[in-house]
Amino acid sequence: MYSKRDGKLRVKSAEEAVQIVKSGDVVHYGEHAMNSRVLDEALARRTDELEGVTIIAGCCPFIPQTVLSDQLRKHFIYNDWHFSSASRKLHDKDLCNYIPQTYHEGPSFYERNYLRVDVAFITVTPPDKHGYVNLGTSNSSTHTICDIAKIVIAEVNESVPWCLGGLRETMHVSEIDYLVQGDNRPLIELPEIPVSETDNKIAETILGQIEDGACLQLGIGAMPNAVGAIIAQSDLKDLGIHTEMLVDSFVDMYEAGRISGLRKQIDKGKMVYTFAMGTNKLYEFLDNNPVCASYPADYTNDPAIIGRNDNVIAVNNAIEVDLYGQVASESSGVRQISGTGGQLDFIMGAYKSKGGKGLICLTSTYVDSNGHTRSRIKPTLNPGTIVTVPRSITQYIVTEYGIAMLKAKSTWERAEALINIAHPQYRDDLIKEAEKNKIWVKSNKEDFNI
Repeated sequence: MYSKRDGKLRVKSAEEAVQIVKSGDVVHYGEHAMNSRVLDEALARRTDELEGVTIIAGCCPFIPQTVLSDQLRKHFIYNDWHFSSASRKLHDKDLCNYIPQTYHEGPSFYERNYLRVDVAFITVTPPDKHGYVNLGTSNSSTHTICDIAKIVIAEVNESVPWCLGGLRETMHVSEIDYLVQGDNRPLIELPEIPVSETDNKIAETILGQIEDGACLQLGIGAMPNAVGAIIAQSDLKDLGIHTEMLVDSFVDMYEAGRISGLRKQIDKGKMVYTFAMGTNKLYEFLDNNPVCASYPADYTNDPAIIGRNDNVIAVNNAIEVDLYGQVASESSGVRQISGTGGQLDFIMGAYKSKGGKGLICLTSTYVDSNGHTRSRIKPTLNPGTIVTVPRSITQYIVTEYGIAMLKAKSTWERAEALINIAHPQYRDDLIKEAEKNKIWVKSNKEDFNI
């Protein structure tokens, strides 16, 4: 077994391996649950020795020790492709920057050398008898990052499930410069998100859009969890999976006999995904399970690939929607909440699918930080809010008051459809604002369900 750098594979401690990092380097931390705490902690112990090290993570679920050790950002400059709750907290304190991306383009940023990677930190399984390690639950861009990295340091963690593929889910040790034996800590588990009565009502509406043999994508959050739970209890059959994120609800649906994948047009019989995060139930399900297939994001999230399966049902959350049909799912004003991720990919991909539907789901109201109830359907997006799905791409919007299809509708017809699924308390005000913004110059309340 030989490394790509000089023909010698080195097994080192974390402290020894991170000595390779120099001031001014760009260090990539990995993605999702596969970000390495062990290597981060070792690098943080070198804080005073280094300056201007750029760190790039992919939805890191924990607050890196490197960031905590340097809150003036003199030694480490931290960036994240998609904000977790940890990155969001750091961003609020000016300790983390967001890097915008549409998820299916992620690997191309490295292939086109838009980014430099001096050192890649990754987390892997122990090598098998053939000298291969598995990238575990995150396959989005990891292998491509390692392709261009000058140095690859891999933390070996025996808790990582061996996730079958797919494509590029393994690496030979010859592609790795330093192997570090980690502490085998369990993968981070996502906390259970409470599902409300409103979430269940929206899930019921979504269920009515799904037919036997449909191909599902579910995002993260209480709403998709509710959809998964209600599908598991339904009599739907032969569902297929082609998703970005694999979560516990897919396990529930599979074990309830709802998923076979036999009606898919591509990857027949396989649950296709690019990363997985959830509880140990999910990680145990993934381990050496041939029904699951891990692919890079430029496969799973390519709208053209998504659209090759028929009847794709893509279910995603949003923060707010305006009367023009613009969807904001990643920021509230100028405050970055998450990221574009794959929502745009799957809304576009579902539309390319024969019989496909891209569903943006949100509760009609929310309670703000001052305890006031507000409408999520707004005349215009709040100032500074980032548009995740442009109005020309939006297909379906779903609230607990129903479903609105926006394709091929005029601005007035869109506003009318959206006001009809807004909370009744806010419909009069939305009509007045639509008139004020010249979406329509006069209204007839009889046009609306108020």
